[in-house]
Amino acid sequence: MILHILTGLVNRVGIIIVLAFILSKAKLFRNLVTKRKVSILDKFILSIFFGIFGIIGTYSGIKIQGALANSRVIGVFAGGLLGGPFVGIMSGFIAGLHRWAIDIGGFTAVACGISTTVEGILAGILSKKFYKSKNKWMFSLVAGAFAELVQMIIILIVAKPFSQALELVEIIGIPMITVNSIGISMFIAVTESIFKDQERAAAYQAQIALKIANKTLKYFRKGFNTDTAYKTAQIIYNMADLKAVAFTDTEKILAHVGAGEDHHKLGNPIKTNLTKSVIRTGKYKVANSQREIDCNNDSCSLKSAIIVPLKEKNKVIGTLKLYKTEEQSITQIDVELALGLALLFSTQIEVSKVEYQAKLLKDAELKALQAQINPHFLFNAINTIVSFVRIKPDKARELLLHLGSYFRKNLQQNKEEVELYKEIEHVKSYLEIEKARFGEKLKVKFHIPDNLTCYLPPLILQPIVENAVKHGIMEKLEGGTIEIKAIDEVDEVKLIVKDNGVGMDTLYVNSLFSQNKETSSVGLINVNNRLINKYGKEYGLKINSKLGKGTIVTMRIPKDTSERFKEVS
Repeated sequence: MILHILTGLVNRVGIIIVLAFILSKAKLFRNLVTKRKVSILDKFILSIFFGIFGIIGTYSGIKIQGALANSRVIGVFAGGLLGGPFVGIMSGFIAGLHRWAIDIGGFTAVACGISTTVEGILAGILSKKFYKSKNKWMFSLVAGAFAELVQMIIILIVAKPFSQALELVEIIGIPMITVNSIGISMFIAVTESIFKDQERAAAYQAQIALKIANKTLKYFRKGFNTDTAYKTAQIIYNMADLKAVAFTDTEKILAHVGAGEDHHKLGNPIKTNLTKSVIRTGKYKVANSQREIDCNNDSCSLKSAIIVPLKEKNKVIGTLKLYKTEEQSITQIDVELALGLALLFSTQIEVSKVEYQAKLLKDAELKALQAQINPHFLFNAINTIVSFVRIKPDKARELLLHLGSYFRKNLQQNKEEVELYKEIEHVKSYLEIEKARFGEKLKVKFHIPDNLTCYLPPLILQPIVENAVKHGIMEKLEGGTIEIKAIDEVDEVKLIVKDNGVGMDTLYVNSLFSQNKETSSVGLINVNNRLINKYGKEYGLKINSKLGKGTIVTMRIPKDTSERFKEVS
């Protein structure tokens, strides 16, 4: 008898496991099981699912002495483990009520109804431990065996007469405890494949996110506008399994790529309450139906969406919206992708603002340096030209042309980079005026190779030359010579300003870039900082000087700087 029941239950459990496998491939079931935030409606749906499995277990039972040897517990217990207390209680109540209702007044009707509900409650209580366990199918096997043991105890307590209940338990106890506990563990093993599939999908999605991040990095660093938003949306749309991608600021659509772009047009004001809610609250929203998306175009094919805020220093500046054309199709993986991309883009936008502010500050420092140099230089140049007007009018005219050229170039120094020959022309204009002032005391030599291609920041060479004139040559009674060299090397160009002036001791050289106003040089500090900020720490000024011998200042300019600048801009 026991062997007959055992083989019969095995056959019936096999049917339930096959149904579980088929159900595990259903998209709705997979979405419900893998959701992290499960709504009350989701829990009701799951309860019905697992309650029906319990009912199937009842109908496939084997009749024994006015009772049923069945596999009802498999669906109920698996539901409680996977769905938590609510699902466990509800699915147990559904299957238990059904068992009682089909055999009202039966020998074990009440006992089986009660035990099914209790087993659902027990599974719900064990749900947290189940998810923490490393070996879930083993946990399910042991917990399921215990639950079936509890059922046998309830039958002994509730079913009357006791002698008949005892005889029944002796017959069905071992087969049901053995087969159903194995059935529960097999059911869990089948549904675990859903989680493994999700993990694989998540890994793939993470890889996609990294690729998207790599391709979009250069765009939002230029700011958050229609151009950068459209290019970024195109990349996401082409690389991810989505039907449409959109960006908005706080008022209008910046970009929409994919389904619905015929009516979700660039520049249109934001109309949906869902997007307005995300902007207002700063929290993401998921729309699972066309009604929730709330598009005013009745023929719109977009039926699911995840909308996440884009932030700058905790202030919402816009949204990223990912769409699909099927209802209830936004998965947890889609949510994670959207949140990850939004965080990345928010960081990029914030970095772009920081870089822009740094550029403004750098420009302000440059203008401050120009303002500091120009009035003093202008005053001296005018005095020099005045002294030539009567005795050497042609020389005065020549100096006026140099002065005009010098100031015109100063006013035009608003570019990120200029060609070396333009910087040299600027330096020559400055030196011609200084040579007129100091006469034979100042000699200048240029060693610049022909056809040398080099781009460098504007007004970077003149402050060093001026420093050599004022603090090197003019401090020396007999004057001296300044040499300006450019050396063409494989990966860079070396620019050297050398003078044979009074020179400096090592201690003074080391203090040139300090914060001490008495020993530091504003011009050299500015040039040094600009070189480091643009090219890196290793490209700072190199200064070699010996007291009484002179000074050599060297700067290095990478040859690919103009190419790199074009990529960034």
